[in-house]
Amino acid sequence: MVEMLEIYDLKGELIGTQDRASFYREIKDEFAHTGRITRQVRRVTLLLKNTKGNIYLQKRSKSKSENSGLYDKTIGGHVKARNTFDMTMIQESAEELGFPAAVLPSEDYDQMLRNINLETIAILTQVEIHNNFQSRRVDRKGKIFVQPYISASYVGTYDGSLRFTDGESSGIEVFSLQELEKELEINAGRYTADLSFLVRRHKNFLSR
Repeated sequence: MVEMLEIYDLKGELIGTQDRASFYREIKDEFAHTGRITRQVRRVTLLLKNTKGNIYLQKRSKSKSENSGLYDKTIGGHVKARNTFDMTMIQESAEELGFPAAVLPSEDYDQMLRNINLETIAILTQVEIHNNFQSRRVDRKGKIFVQPYISASYVGTYDGSLRFTDGESSGIEVFSLQELEKELEINAGRYTADLSFLVRRHKNFLSR
């Protein structure tokens, strides 16, 4: 099934829709010739922790064309045409790691964590929308390119089980925030640049 994405310019203006495969072919060709990318799509990212404060990271499959074998955010996914950020985040949670999720406003997030069984459902909240997120990618040949996104960042809490459902990950590793910060400092090459940025950016939420 063809995955259609909404395409935006770097000012966030909607240009139109395009299938994902052809969009990526075109922007990689554009970057190869000009050193920059002038169009972007929407995506979501999630950093998920449990009530003990341990953060779940996915290890990207060796078969991935970009950032293969690196530890990354818990979940990342494209927002399909006509879908919302919240709708996509709930869908990606189920499709990538097999857990049910609800997205709440930040003012309700902490209260709900105290009043629900977090072994049965994950509680997520959107913490920021980056209108021109610069994602640093490394291909299998070691070539670096930077891709812009309109990126919605989420954090969440969940104590239930996780399971791989789509084959895009080769494992999960769990870190405390302090352990992860130390790892990102001394072993940065094991982790994506996206992860490093998001941990620094949303440290206050991850430490709650």
